[in-house]
Amino acid sequence: MAKLVRRAETNEPARKQSTGSRRDRPDHQRAFTLRRRARRFVSTLVLPLSITARASADDGAGPDDSFPTTLAPTRVIRLREALAYAKVHQPSLRAALDRVAAARVAAQIPRAGWLPVAGAEAEFFAGTANNTTALSTNVPEVDLPRIGATRTVDRGSWVASPSTLAAVSVGQELFDFGRIAAESVAADANVKTERYRADAERLAIDLVVKESFFGVQGAKAVLRAAKDAYERTLVHSQMADAGVRTGLYAPIERTRAQADLARFEVNRMRAQGGLMNAQVVLAAAVGTPERMLDADDDVTPVPPLPSLDHAIAAGTTRDPVVLQGQARLLAQQARTRAISAEMRPDLALSGTFSGRAGGADPSSGVAAGNGGWVPNVPNWDVGLVLRVPLYDGVIASRQRASAAQEKALSSELDAIAQQELSAIQQACVTARVARAQLGSLQRAVEAARANYAQAEARFKAGLGTALELADAEYLRTEAEIQLAGGQFELSRTRAVLGKLMAEES
Repeated sequence: MAKLVRRAETNEPARKQSTGSRRDRPDHQRAFTLRRRARRFVSTLVLPLSITARASADDGAGPDDSFPTTLAPTRVIRLREALAYAKVHQPSLRAALDRVAAARVAAQIPRAGWLPVAGAEAEFFAGTANNTTALSTNVPEVDLPRIGATRTVDRGSWVASPSTLAAVSVGQELFDFGRIAAESVAADANVKTERYRADAERLAIDLVVKESFFGVQGAKAVLRAAKDAYERTLVHSQMADAGVRTGLYAPIERTRAQADLARFEVNRMRAQGGLMNAQVVLAAAVGTPERMLDADDDVTPVPPLPSLDHAIAAGTTRDPVVLQGQARLLAQQARTRAISAEMRPDLALSGTFSGRAGGADPSSGVAAGNGGWVPNVPNWDVGLVLRVPLYDGVIASRQRASAAQEKALSSELDAIAQQELSAIQQACVTARVARAQLGSLQRAVEAARANYAQAEARFKAGLGTALELADAEYLRTEAEIQLAGGQFELSRTRAVLGKLMAEES
């Protein structure tokens, strides 16, 4: 039994990534906590297995009157209903789907480079104008060519002249030599990564719901066994009390029966508490605002166990965790190519309409009559602009950093594949062991019930003792709870294997 508890607590096939672990991300913390609670619930499920003939004497304490028996789930849910509800209402899954939608919107950003760019500006300056038509600043949204010049003089003047400007400019990308396409490929790769991440989250939520659902069913089986044991022990206690009064039994038979009754009462309450805890975990796993949910009693058939080769082939090719690792590597490679493409030439069309005026005297004639306050001198231009980057140290450093990140992600992908293989093999072995032991557990229950029937007959005939009957009761109850634990273990490990194989629920 101790081995069963330890195995349940340490059987954790979920994988951790060396860097960027899903467990480290805040949006995944809720799902991971639910998975940990669901898997550790096995300890609560098999807690009543402490009902053995060697149990400590302090378990004979009376029941606690403050036991919260008024708490109860508000409704019973089927497994298919629980899975469907979780896919819609589980917050961590909704967050994953929102990340996919956000990535799709972000993928349109580089493609917007093909859209025209328009800008406008209006400026007013007062300053010296030695050998210049007008004062103006460079506004990135407006392509403003320089036009004309003031007269050239031997000496500059410190006299200020007004200068005004109003302009509208439109630019259009003509040919980018593949720069925008490279950025678009990188953005699309991010969308695919987030989609696989959402698929992995969905499978993780499905596993949490299944484990929690099977946990409630197992806890109910444990509670039934504990209640039956208590009711049988109550009858035996009454029989022992009557036998002592009639002189058929010695007083020690009555005190032993009373101690056994108190002990089974404690175990019954423990089983009730385990069921309530399982119902709380199920409600949290499903994502319902209700405090507790109960699972229906219909036994969900356990799917056949696949061969190890089939499980490995399915897991390594369909598990979203592996696919997400591959997509992250491809996205990083696309990002490296996009950074390199920033050094490619760029050909754009530019057109500007502007109105200008300046108070300084031009090189011939005199200044405009308005003194430079109204930009009434029109100009327009249309041109092709070819930009050819030659060297940018920042871009080169970014490219080297991205290539180094590629190497790290490649090593991480190898680790993920190795962990996937190990987890599938472990799940296959555990599921096969759980299925193989069910036959033995069933036979143990049948033998324990037969042994109990014989001990009970001997006790009623006055040939057996309360100690002999109590030992048979412990043996029967423990066998029934072990069978419930075995059925839960098979259902749980098969669900884990299905998650690793990316089976649809």
